[in-house]
Amino acid sequence: MICEAFEIAPSSYYEHKKRQQQPDVARLLLRSKITELFRLSRNAAGSRSLMEMMRDRGYQIGRYKVARLMDEAKLICRQPGPHKYKLADAERVDMPNLLDRQFDVTGPDQVWCGDISYIWTGHRWHYLAVVLDLHRRRVVGWSFSDKADAQLALKALEMAYEQRGRPHGVMFHSDQGSQYASRLLRQRLWRYRMIQSMSRRGNCWDNAPTERLFRSLKTEWVPALGYSNEAQAKRDLGIYLMDYYNWVRPHAYNNGLPPAKAEKLSKTLSGFC
Repeated sequence: MICEAFEIAPSSYYEHKKRQQQPDVARLLLRSKITELFRLSRNAAGSRSLMEMMRDRGYQIGRYKVARLMDEAKLICRQPGPHKYKLADAERVDMPNLLDRQFDVTGPDQVWCGDISYIWTGHRWHYLAVVLDLHRRRVVGWSFSDKADAQLALKALEMAYEQRGRPHGVMFHSDQGSQYASRLLRQRLWRYRMIQSMSRRGNCWDNAPTERLFRSLKTEWVPALGYSNEAQAKRDLGIYLMDYYNWVRPHAYNNGLPPAKAEKLSKTLSGFC
């Protein structure tokens, strides 16, 4: 009588009832795996990132199915919305903006970008400097200190220089911070035979890749109230930058591949050419 009232075939009702009684085991397993990867990202990954992470592990799944499974598991990512930025165009005469937002680089160790941000460590601010290789957006150097001085930027540069096999002719791009304009850093760039480029004053878009890296770090990984001490912060930041970001987290610029894996693949393909 109820089926007749709602104009539903009885067979459809019994099929629906059967599905409710027998849960889809494969779907439950997928949802469990997505939840595991979501927790790995510290509740930061969205449907696109989770789709790439699932595919990297051999699962053939689309973004919209991932989104539905996230809804079923009540997983809500914490990616922030867009921000408004002011624009400026004042360049330094002695260190002009040579990069000029040409962020698409054809090979590794051609252009590196550096920047500094701040991290709360329980009782005071500490500072994080990174060096990013633009080719595949890979973090190649970083340093952490309680002082935002030229030594902080220099240590990150030294790490990148040693880890990448001491390359020459690299363009090093940064903002106009005093650390990057210091004599100490400029002399080291000259010794490494690197070319210095600087963003226009107050124009964060001129160094967008590193700005995006810091946004991902702070929204996805750093605890909302910061770290309890310097040692904990340094250890956790190292895990994110050199392990999770480089080797696990999908990057849209690399068509969903993490930076280190994308770089490894490009080197393999170039070897066959």
